[in-house]
Amino acid sequence: MNEIEVFDNNQQETYRSIRNSVINAQGKVYSAVNSAMVNAYWEIGEQIYKACGENDRAEYGKNLLNFLSDKLTSEFGKGYTVRNLRNMRQFYLMFPKRHTLCAELSWSHYRVLMRIPDKTAREFYTEECAKSMWSVRQLERQIHTMYYQRLLASRDKESVAAEIQTTEPKPEYEKAIKDPCVMEFLQIKPDTHVYESDIEQALLDHLQEFLLELGRGFSFVARQKRFTVDGQDFFIDLVFYNYILKCFVLFDLKTGTLTHQDLGQMQMYVNYYTRELMNEGDKPPIGIVLCAEKNDAIVKYTLPEDNDQIFASKYYTYLPTEEELKRELRLDEFRKLDE
Repeated sequence: MNEIEVFDNNQQETYRSIRNSVINAQGKVYSAVNSAMVNAYWEIGEQIYKACGENDRAEYGKNLLNFLSDKLTSEFGKGYTVRNLRNMRQFYLMFPKRHTLCAELSWSHYRVLMRIPDKTAREFYTEECAKSMWSVRQLERQIHTMYYQRLLASRDKESVAAEIQTTEPKPEYEKAIKDPCVMEFLQIKPDTHVYESDIEQALLDHLQEFLLELGRGFSFVARQKRFTVDGQDFFIDLVFYNYILKCFVLFDLKTGTLTHQDLGQMQMYVNYYTRELMNEGDKPPIGIVLCAEKNDAIVKYTLPEDNDQIFASKYYTYLPTEEELKRELRLDEFRKLDE
């Protein structure tokens, strides 16, 4: 390498270093401005509530909001319509404790969160959104696909409420299982015949979206993980590691109805990982069979009653309607009652 090339490389390295500093500074400025605006809107909402009382649509409340809107708009420009001022008042009512506001969330995030009537669900989405750094669009998707309700299908409300109140929750295995699993991002049309290898490839092509659906803590490890037992080769479709659960998570994809052979095969995969591939400090691995149709009776009578490692989840390759998801979750609740 000659002297000119060394000089050019040094220039490029210096530029990249300065560029990173500028980007980091811009991010901090944006975060600070965003946090300041959210806090300002909370304060405005508090003051409007104290001035209007419970009913901001009564005559005095209407007059006050119109007056404030006119004055603020003339002095500060757009953003202070009567509707927006009402949103700020609602913001204060739904998040009455200032210290619970998350600096990571923007006003647009909070406007989406305010549409959730259930307080526990709203708190859950707020916490999860901040921890997982969801965009506004991702937050809307998780609400629409009933992320919270799907978690409730595998654990009780007390567990969810307890997690919300804990700064460093200790997740159980069930918290990593979404049932059903919604994978509309694969862009596979309903009633389209696909092979398991097609779904596997589509998941890798949309890995970021799949990780979002799985939840926090997942990192990709391997595809078609091969291991050999007595000269016979076996292949695990997808392998992840969850750094929160501190364990490997193995996925097997099935385009048909779940069978006891599918569960037995996953049991073997989990046993192999447990005995051969666990690292020091790891917890036992989890095995998840993703299937087009799940047979709960097969799951019940194939797996032991104290099972906490093998799970089956139904998947949708399209965005189901809210009614379809509710029906699926109601069926799950009925199945639990039967048990």
